[in-house]
Amino acid sequence: MSATRLPGTPRLLRALNDRAALELLLERGPLTRARLGELTGLSKVTASQLVERLEERGLVTRVGEQAGGRGPNAQLYAVRPGSAHVVGVDVGADRVVAACADITGAVNGRVEQSTRDTDDPVGVVHNAVVQAASSAGAELSTVRRVVLGTPGLVDPATGDITFAFNLPRWHRGLLAALREDLRIPVVFENDVNLAAVAEAQSGAARGVPDFVLVWVGAGVGLAIVLGGRLHHGSTGAAGEIGYLPVPGVPIPRDVSRRAKPAFQQLAGADAVRAVAREHGFGAPDAAAAVRAAIDAGPAGGPMLDELARRLALGVASTCVVLDPPLVVLAGEVGQAGGAALAERVQHEVAAITLVRPRVVVTGLTEEPILHGALRTALDAVRDEVFGSTVG
Repeated sequence: MSATRLPGTPRLLRALNDRAALELLLERGPLTRARLGELTGLSKVTASQLVERLEERGLVTRVGEQAGGRGPNAQLYAVRPGSAHVVGVDVGADRVVAACADITGAVNGRVEQSTRDTDDPVGVVHNAVVQAASSAGAELSTVRRVVLGTPGLVDPATGDITFAFNLPRWHRGLLAALREDLRIPVVFENDVNLAAVAEAQSGAARGVPDFVLVWVGAGVGLAIVLGGRLHHGSTGAAGEIGYLPVPGVPIPRDVSRRAKPAFQQLAGADAVRAVAREHGFGAPDAAAAVRAAIDAGPAGGPMLDELARRLALGVASTCVVLDPPLVVLAGEVGQAGGAALAERVQHEVAAITLVRPRVVVTGLTEEPILHGALRTALDAVRDEVFGSTVG
């Protein structure tokens, strides 16, 4: 019996080799054809053909020479930064921040806009995306994807926003309107989920496939990462920990009326400020109150203990269901609390449950939502661009 030949196998192998070479160029910087051949296991001839193919498609470019022994210097090649761009957007109640990165991940442009004086979300996002690309020196035609981080629920089936507590003008139908306006693929993602993406990429959860991130700021949110992938739930509501029914506070019966949910009442920024005042720490915001308690040394211990007890109710409820090895405290309050708060939460969770996750403070200090949006966009665009190198 003759062997069955799989159609398209040479084409598939070329695509796989091209993708491997591009990933190596991103990870290790400029490389010669010979070095690419060594790292990919390809012959010199095949490696040279690969580089020529990627050059023709505008994905790699010559960036210099490597001095060697006898004979001419070897050419160095790198991924061409301008072959594609992405824009990440962090949408808040009062402002929008957008950044533009090239396909290597280098962020070359950033803009920030107030949203207090407008009721036009399409116009706000349009201006932010265009200005971010312009500040990066990128043509809008090279922007392959826009990822927006937003509070609230994103429908996994449609990708549209279904509920955003503090963004009343953001609603169903907005995704289609933005795609129509920009003529670019646009994706919504929950802001806390994007913070977890950034944490897994370069923060405290790097190399950890299963973890949860608890965001404590103006609101309280949770991101769940299992097997290295975000868990969204059937309606996108996975992680809306602010709505967790907890003892000690009223439990609203109708969330559509925008009543403050139970765990939010117990551990959100307003509650943190109230706890701080009770312990003699007045401050302009919740994060500053936590920092004041830490700076006070032993005198601030009781305030941090009370905050940890409150946070532990939400963390424990999550961990007895998911049993993750790691919990990351993020957001303005989580970051301000540092190791002092994280250690207290870890101790309290272990005291009231059978699980003992490690609780740590975020490893990211600047704009994790924005960086998560850029990373999400880059992963998708690299798949598109690097996965279609063979015509």
